[in-house]
Amino acid sequence: TQQAPPRQPKMMRFPTAAATRAAAFVATRSTNNPAASSALRFSALRAMSAAAPGPKPENIEFSSGPCKKRPGYDVAALDQRVLGRSHRSKIGKERLAFAISETKRLLGVPDDYLVGIVPASDTGAYEMAMWNVLGARDVDVCHWESFGKGWFADAISHLKLRDTVTINEHTADYGDLPDLSKTNPDNDICFTFNGTTSGVRVKEGCDFISDDRKGLTLCDATSACFAMNMPWDKLDITTYSWQKVLGGEGGHGVLVLSPRAVERLESFTPENRPLPKIFRLTKKGKLDAGIFKGATINTPSMLAVEDYIDALTWADSLGGVPALIKRAEDNLAVVDKFVGENSSWINFLAKDPETRSATSVCLTLDLTADQIKALVALLDKEQVALDIGGYRDAPPSIRIWCGSTVETADVAALMPWLKWAFDEVKGN
Repeated sequence: TQQAPPRQPKMMRFPTAAATRAAAFVATRSTNNPAASSALRFSALRAMSAAAPGPKPENIEFSSGPCKKRPGYDVAALDQRVLGRSHRSKIGKERLAFAISETKRLLGVPDDYLVGIVPASDTGAYEMAMWNVLGARDVDVCHWESFGKGWFADAISHLKLRDTVTINEHTADYGDLPDLSKTNPDNDICFTFNGTTSGVRVKEGCDFISDDRKGLTLCDATSACFAMNMPWDKLDITTYSWQKVLGGEGGHGVLVLSPRAVERLESFTPENRPLPKIFRLTKKGKLDAGIFKGATINTPSMLAVEDYIDALTWADSLGGVPALIKRAEDNLAVVDKFVGENSSWINFLAKDPETRSATSVCLTLDLTADQIKALVALLDKEQVALDIGGYRDAPPSIRIWCGSTVETADVAALMPWLKWAFDEVKGN
């Protein structure tokens, strides 16, 4: 009789600190042996420092990209039928098309808009849009943090648009939003919906965008899509990466086009602007419609696609985008309450509550830049919070990702540890 293969233990995905605490707790509670090893006892107690302010977060991942995986994530649960298969195979095309259709459904993208999966994350998607459509009209570039500033630099230094059209710059310092009402509806408008490196977003509804505009709007929404309401009637070209709010894997971008954007693509060909293959959205003057049905320009990671589908399924199970928005806003509310109670030493980088991001939450501290680095390193060493240093171009600050995959209980558990770390660093 053939024996059944031995059962493989199920791999559980815990953060290292949580796994250590869980293992130590079980071990120490399940033995009456007074000679239990000191190492085991130390593991049981390491979750609480000598002056610990409370329990540590169960999940200590607060990176702003790639971001924390969804609660309950298990890579083994992904559909593996496409692994090792061509993205041009029947099942490959079906899964890519399914990812696109689910994206449109969950985000409420209008039926006459197009959604495509493109190379190189949100950066690739936004650059693709810029290189294809800018130059037909004057351009208003709005920026208040590093990525928006990068789009402005590319417009003038690489696309050299000032040789042919007028480029207007609308800018503000980190923490503020420029006066967007000064944009011209006759111009193309480039802007970031949510400034990932400053924690400043546009106001709800994007009322600064005219309904009867002649120009196109190009919106970088990488840390906004799925966690903020997207006013699609105001947005002609929208880009994002699924590695942000949904906790997907990096390397792929999503491009959303309105009918007006398609019209521009088919009616405007920039002079003396060669496009690399991965930027080409048209063929012989017509939109390459296959891109928006799953026929990607180059080879995608089908594992990353399945990971994205898993995140979409999770989002749907919660109640879709409204539920994801609530999760992020609940997380922000925890931080807001804590800051309000401790404003003598910690504050939001974003000054106006109406423009305060619920995903990339940036905070200033009454510490020097080196002390802030020490605080970040201390919380990492203590296994309380990972990857919360402010962006390299931002003012000295910390940045806590509070997007929809982060549990509110973990944000709440982190708050007293911020005070503990501040006191430790300030005292030294």
